[in-house]
Amino acid sequence: MSLSKLAIACSVALGAMTLTLAPASFAATDTKEPAKAKAVKAKPKAKAVKAKASAKEAHPLAMSVVDKEESDEPDTAGSASTDFNCELGNKITIYTNATDDKHIALRWKKRLHRLSRVGTTTGANRFENRLYGLVWIGIPAKGMLLDSKQGRQLANECKDSEQAKPAALVEAPPSLGVLPATGG
Repeated sequence: MSLSKLAIACSVALGAMTLTLAPASFAATDTKEPAKAKAVKAKPKAKAVKAKASAKEAHPLAMSVVDKEESDEPDTAGSASTDFNCELGNKITIYTNATDDKHIALRWKKRLHRLSRVGTTTGANRFENRLYGLVWIGIPAKGMLLDSKQGRQLANECKDSEQAKPAALVEAPPSLGVLPATGG
């Protein structure tokens, strides 16, 4: 047997083995049949992916309660407002309600956002809106607004009218200088 006849015999044998191992839908003699089988199998996956994506966007009730609260514009009626002047000319207004210390409303760039208190170990006041990525951190000396989604500062050195006042001059201790000498 020549080498070329042996190669042909091997390829025929491999082809026959492939047909016996292949699924029934691919063993058909019609060449259009395998394409239909693949298309039928691909459709359920595509529909499932579309269904998952649309379920997240489809209905407002699909949002969590916290996301829904953070997306709504808060009501500031009856709230005390504090204006902050920040570096680079940025301005922020914070609305607080005496009956709710767990939330604030923050006006930034003509938009009012609801932020929720987050506990800290340092004693700083930290409020977040996870939906928009806003973080307000207030300490006695200043406040700052951060964008947690982009990892950057939006406003820094934010001070209200009390914080902007210059620190009172510290009274100097009495002089410990040498007493004038008396004639003698």
